[in-house]
Amino acid sequence: MASPAQAPSRIPELRHDPVTNRWVIFSPARAKRPSDFKSKTPQSANPSSESCPFCGGREHDCAPEIFRVPPDSANPNWKIRVIENLYPALSRNVAVPDGEIGCPGRVLGGFGYHDVVIETPIHSVQLCDMEGREIGEVLLAYKLRIEQIMRCEFIKYVQVFKNHGASAGASFSHSHSQILALPIIPPSVSLRLEGSKEHFDKTGKCNLCEALGEELVIDKTAHFISIVPFAATYPFEIWIVPLDHCPHFHELDHHRAVDLGGLLRLMLNKISIQLNYPPFNFMIQTSPLQVKDSQLPYAHWYLQIVPQLSGLGGFEIGSGCYINPVFPEDAVKVLRDVNLPVEQ
Repeated sequence: MASPAQAPSRIPELRHDPVTNRWVIFSPARAKRPSDFKSKTPQSANPSSESCPFCGGREHDCAPEIFRVPPDSANPNWKIRVIENLYPALSRNVAVPDGEIGCPGRVLGGFGYHDVVIETPIHSVQLCDMEGREIGEVLLAYKLRIEQIMRCEFIKYVQVFKNHGASAGASFSHSHSQILALPIIPPSVSLRLEGSKEHFDKTGKCNLCEALGEELVIDKTAHFISIVPFAATYPFEIWIVPLDHCPHFHELDHHRAVDLGGLLRLMLNKISIQLNYPPFNFMIQTSPLQVKDSQLPYAHWYLQIVPQLSGLGGFEIGSGCYINPVFPEDAVKVLRDVNLPVEQ
């Protein structure tokens, strides 16, 4: 019997995602069965920790520390460290923006914050190896750093992201994530809000709140739900969405952080088992720090996980329209098939 992706009735579709305000082409002819769509470049075994600056005991090899968990700089038994990025994309040491420079409307000074969150002192431990409670502590470290950064009035947006694996952009195999604070609102964030506003103006509802009842649900906890988005840009893309409408990630409390940590661990293990331990990225898609009151009814944060299974071609780069060879309905069946318990 033909698999869903190979069935004769399966024809290409163009789907519009009102959350990202992006069109995606679903082309099943370009893929094998979804269950065969595995990474060809899985994350290799970690190299020796002897030269890794993120390991416990090598704190002196890192850029300056911002804080650690537990918050005792004299205690060598730390769990999490937040440090400055040694090679920052933006600099906290340049003058804060006092207006445009060079070409009006086109150039700003490169002020911003770029930090690294070292998620564990142990080189061989990855995020998916941790307990939900431990991942929750990492999420709360993100929250604390965002709250610190918010004191700077020039920062408009904070992007939390993780690159896992060399082909996903990771420079070190030691488990870590990054925080980049910008003096602008990125275009993709503005487009996301515009798409959400358009949907809200038409329906009076938040599009993410509406998506939570769809058939593309993978798993659910007390406070979060994991879904494959209806117009997923990437094969086996996953969103973890708060069940309660909430615009900002940094409003996360301890109880919800542990709950989210368990579900995030489950999703990372599912893609590892089903897709041959692929490199991946995850991004926390939150709202601008100074979100307007009028935007609150449709501004809803979520965590996006993207396994690195296919590269971008000229069409995607040139058009901004993506081709996904796996229909979300097929991806969600593959991910549901992994029988792992949701950690409470």
